[in-house]
Amino acid sequence: MDLALDIARISLPVVIVGGIAVFVILRMKHKYKKGTLGKKTSKSAQILLDSLIPFGMMIGFAVAVLLSIFSSISLLSTIAWGPGIGFLFGYFAYEIYSKKEEIHS
Repeated sequence: MDLALDIARISLPVVIVGGIAVFVILRMKHKYKKGTLGKKTSKSAQILLDSLIPFGMMIGFAVAVLLSIFSSISLLSTIAWGPGIGFLFGYFAYEIYSKKEEIHS
């Protein structure tokens, strides 16, 4: 029984974060096929839009490491969860920012 619990504790973050990654990749693939990926007119706005998902992963990793330093959660567990949740939040930020209208000044 203890072995099964350890295996579940080890594999659960990988399964959940893998599910998040598959969800985001399939949604982006669907948007690409429909031709509805976010496009901005200015180059700097497009660079920001394209980098939201990687920034989300980096911020998720940093928050996870800080969380493991200041709490009793293990570092390996937070390294698995942090970038995955940051990937999902980066995708949501991408969706919100791609729909936002640009202000021309």
